[in-house]
Amino acid sequence: MSRPKVLVTRSDLPQKCLDMLKEKCDIEVYPESHPIPREELLRKIVGKDGIFCLITEKIDKEVLDAAGPKLKVISTLSVGYDHLSLDEIKRRKILVGNTPGVLTDATAELTVALLLATTRRFFECHAEILNSGWAKCAWSPLWMLGHGLTGKTLGIFGLGRIGSGVARRLQGFGLKRIIYAGHKPRETAKELNAEFVTFDTLLQESDFICVTCALNDETREIFDERAFSKMKSSAIIVNTSRGGVIKQEALIQALKTDQIRGAGLDVMTPEPLPCDHILTTLPNCTLLPHIGSAETQTREDMATLCSANLLAGLEGKPMPAQLC
Repeated sequence: MSRPKVLVTRSDLPQKCLDMLKEKCDIEVYPESHPIPREELLRKIVGKDGIFCLITEKIDKEVLDAAGPKLKVISTLSVGYDHLSLDEIKRRKILVGNTPGVLTDATAELTVALLLATTRRFFECHAEILNSGWAKCAWSPLWMLGHGLTGKTLGIFGLGRIGSGVARRLQGFGLKRIIYAGHKPRETAKELNAEFVTFDTLLQESDFICVTCALNDETREIFDERAFSKMKSSAIIVNTSRGGVIKQEALIQALKTDQIRGAGLDVMTPEPLPCDHILTTLPNCTLLPHIGSAETQTREDMATLCSANLLAGLEGKPMPAQLC
C-alpha cells in the first residue's frame, strides 16, 4: 500500500513533528525558513494527500484546484484560520485541523507583557537611554510618565481561552473592574468576576482594551473610526488576535491626533510590517512582530499537534483538534 504524500511548507520546524510525518508519509519539505512563494506552493501541492501549512499560506480555490482530488487533509500551525477558504474546503469535504489550546498560556502572557510595556512606555524609555534623553531629563518628576492598572477598568474583546488567560493573569493587579464583549456571555466569566457588556459599553468604559477575538466577517475592522471616537482619550488598546480586527488607518489617525493614548500591537496589516511604515514612527504605538506563541515548548507542542492532526486525518481517525 502506497504511503500518503504530504507537503510541508517550511523547513524551520521542530524536528519531532517532521519525524512523526516521515514515519508514515512521504513528505516534501519546502527547504527554506521563509514563506513558500505562491508559484512554488501551486506547483508542489499537485497530487498531495495532505498539507502542513502556516498562516503565511493562503489556501484558496486556486490552491485546491492545483492540488487536485487527492487532497484530503489540511493541517495549519495556528489557531486562526482566516488564511483558509473554509467554505470551498468544506464543499470539497477536505478535513482541517488547527492548534488551539496549546498556545493559550504563551499568548496570554505576551498580551499582559505588551499591555504593561505600552502603559508604562517601556520601548520609549529604552529609546531615551540610547538617545541621551535620560541624561538630559535631570530627573524631572514628569518625565516618561505612564499609567498603572490599579483601580482601572480592563475591557476584553473576546473572552475565549486567551482572553480568559489574560483576565486570570491580571487578577493581582488591583483592577477595579473587568468587562468583556463578544458574541455571547461566557461561563468562564463567573470565576473571573468579569461582566458581559455591549461593544459600545466596552469602548466607552474601558481604560485598557485587550483584543483577543477571532477574525471573521463580524469582527473584521470592528475597531474603526466610530469605535475609536467612543473610547476614552486616555484609553490604550492592545491587539494580539489578528491585524484585520482593527481598521489600521483609523487607528493611525486616532494615535496621531491623541484621540486615544496608545496602542500595543503584536499583529498588524500587512505582516511583516515594512520598517518604514507609519506605525513604526508613532511614539505611542508599541510594536511586536507577531510573537504571541513564540515560546519554546509552545511552538513544539503546536507543531506536534499539527502533525498529529494531519496523520489522524489521513488515517481516517478523529483529529485531536479538528476545525472542520
